[in-house]
Amino acid sequence: MNLIAVHPSPKSRTVDFGGARFGNLKKGLDPDYHSALDARVAQCYGLIGMKAEACPQLGRPREFCVDEALAAALKVFWRKGYDGASLTDLTEAMGVTRPSLYCAFGNKEALFRKALDLYEREKLAFVDDALAAPTAYEVAQRLLYGGCDAHTADPDTPGCLGVNSVLSCGGPASDSVRQEILGRRLGVEAKLRERFERAKVDGDLVADCDAGALTLYVLTLGQGVALQAGAGATRDQLRSVVQMALQSWPCGSKSSAAA
Repeated sequence: MNLIAVHPSPKSRTVDFGGARFGNLKKGLDPDYHSALDARVAQCYGLIGMKAEACPQLGRPREFCVDEALAAALKVFWRKGYDGASLTDLTEAMGVTRPSLYCAFGNKEALFRKALDLYEREKLAFVDDALAAPTAYEVAQRLLYGGCDAHTADPDTPGCLGVNSVLSCGGPASDSVRQEILGRRLGVEAKLRERFERAKVDGDLVADCDAGALTLYVLTLGQGVALQAGAGATRDQLRSVVQMALQSWPCGSKSSAAA
């Protein structure tokens, strides 16, 4: 079986694939040494027709907790965004080597997607709870107040992971990540619009209410909350803004009672 190995030396590092070397990377000469090394390792995986995330355990077993490492990576992405988080930032926070990261999670993009899944499960659970509220007004109320709470809960990770990462995705290399985040946002938008359409049928919203515009209104407020939280706004400040915004709610009979 061909093995992939990274051989360090004081001044350079080479990547071997079954005994064949792929370049000699010199720390003092390569302006993007670590990125070049990552590209060579990924190239080796491609040559053997194998995805990095499917890497079997070679040699000694893993010596780190995958769940803890993923949680640490989530915090790095959350603070710095996708483009702002370097592999050095990630491996140092996770307490793993680069080869271990590739074997356990795949490349940086695959790691980010797993971190995004974790973020949605643990930090955005309030979204599904909000959609299940009995009235459209309460859906918006729980969604926006939930955002105020989630985006200010930890001073080390203010704001929203998705918003922070979209803002940091500036180059073509991260376009797929940007599209992934926007695609997930569109999924939430579709669910929210469907909920408001149902509220019109039920008489909860006035008949001439534009469900699409109302959906965009609520999501725009939510994104504003996330941006302001990232800039340092407090939970109480953001809740006051949401309370003011909801005073202009296009109410039907049930929503009027909720307000």
